[in-house]
Formats: sequence, C-alpha cells, structure tokens
Amino acid sequence: MHPILEIFIKIFSISAVHYFVIAGLPFIVFYKFLTNWFANNKIQKREADIKDFKREILHSMQTTAVLVVIGYLALYTPLKNHTLIYTDLNAYPSWWITASLVISLVIHDTYFYWMHRLLHHKKLFKLAHLVHHQSTNPSPWSSYSFHFIEAWTEGAVLFIIIFLIPVHPLTVMLFTVIGFMINVYGHLGYEIAPKQLRNSFLFEVLNTSVHHNLHHSKFKGNYGLYFRVWDRLMGTEHPDYVKEYDRIQQNRFGTNLQQAADQSEA
Repeated sequence: MHPILEIFIKIFSISAVHYFVIAGLPFIVFYKFLTNWFANNKIQKREADIKDFKREILHSMQTTAVLVVIGYLALYTPLKNHTLIYTDLNAYPSWWITASLVISLVIHDTYFYWMHRLLHHKKLFKLAHLVHHQSTNPSPWSSYSFHFIEAWTEGAVLFIIIFLIPVHPLTVMLFTVIGFMINVYGHLGYEIAPKQLRNSFLFEVLNTSVHHNLHHSKFKGNYGLYFRVWDRLMGTEHPDYVKEYDRIQQNRFGTNLQQAADQSEA
C-alpha cells in the first residue's frame, strides 16, 4: 500500500471513530435511552426521520475525508515548512498550547460567521449549503453533514490558523476535537445549558443549542458558531432568539428566567 494512502486510512479511521463517539453518544442518550427524561429540553417537538440520520451520516463521512486531506496537507507535506506549526514543545511556554487553542477558536468563529453568511447567498446556498439545511430539525449526526464544496470551505480555516499563529500539532488536535464537540452541542436538538447561564455575562457572548437550532428552522440569522458577538454586532441575530431560549428554559426549570433576571436587578 502506498504510504500516503496508508496514512490517510489511519487518520480517517481515527477521525471516523471520533465522529461516531462524539456525535453518537449524545444521540443515544437524548434520542434513544433518555428521550422522555429530556422531553422538556427538546427545542423542536417534531421528530427527525431515520432517513435524515442516514443522509447526515453519509455526508459527514464525506466531510471527514475532506478534513483528513486538509489535515494531511497541513501536517505531512512540504507546506508545513511555510507555516507556523512547531513540533518542539519547549519552543513556546506550556501555557501557549491553551492560549493558541482559544485564539484558534476565536479565529474560527470569525471565519465561520463570514463564510456562513456568504454561503447563504442565493446561488451558493443552492449549490452547496442547502445540503446542510436539509436538516431543518438538526441532530448530532448533522454536525458534519456538508456538501463536498462546503466541507472544503469549512476545513480551510485550518490553513488560516497555521499561517497566522504558532500552533503545535497537539493544539490542532484539540482544536478539531473541541470544535466538533461544541458543534455537536449546537446541533443537539436539545438545550442543556445550565439555569445560571441566563443571568450571567456569558449568555451575552456564547452561543447555545437554541441559537443554532433557530438558524436551521428559520434559514436565516444566527450565523455565528461559538459566540453571539458577530451576530449582535452585525444585526443578524434572530429577533426571537432570547424569547425562544427563555421558553425552553422555562419548560426545563419551571420559572421565567427573564422575570427572575429583572427582579434581581430591581
């Protein structure tokens, strides 16, 4: 077997396992074993069909293959010599692993917001992004369910990161795994954010499962990935977001969180 093909198969196998574990475990918990337990957490009451799950998994395997190719190009080809990737852990302070991870997520969120808005252009939407929006009621399996073209645009952020900031391969791995975990939460179909989030500063900054679910059900607004910042700055956050979030949390906790927040301020 050709060495390149051998490396591809190895990395693809690992990535596929990551997909089925990180997306599969929440799916089993929320959609199979504890569905009734989490009934009040469900954002949309209608159920997705098994055909949707199969389509999402098929497209996700295609996306996984594309992301593996992008990772291979970045880490295992001469391109690496022109990037800021470093392999000596002593080249930078140990805290830089965490710092570079956080910076990578911020870069990704900015890239994703503007790329995502571009994909909603009428022509590009029909050409590529429509595949992802077939999941009007998203599940964890839809997290990587992209058209072949969109898979490349999604993964291309890695090239931007490795040319902008020094990153260790460990950071790249953490970025991939943690980014996907957050993506699964956004597509979970259930809201699991703690009650305390609503009255904290973090609510003004972070996205939630409700936030991205509204994007799938309404087809516009809420273009951000990890944060609400760009949507709020650009006026693209869906006007019903906070009201919808409060509705779900009221179903979960039995209290009107907005009224509670107003009373605490008073």
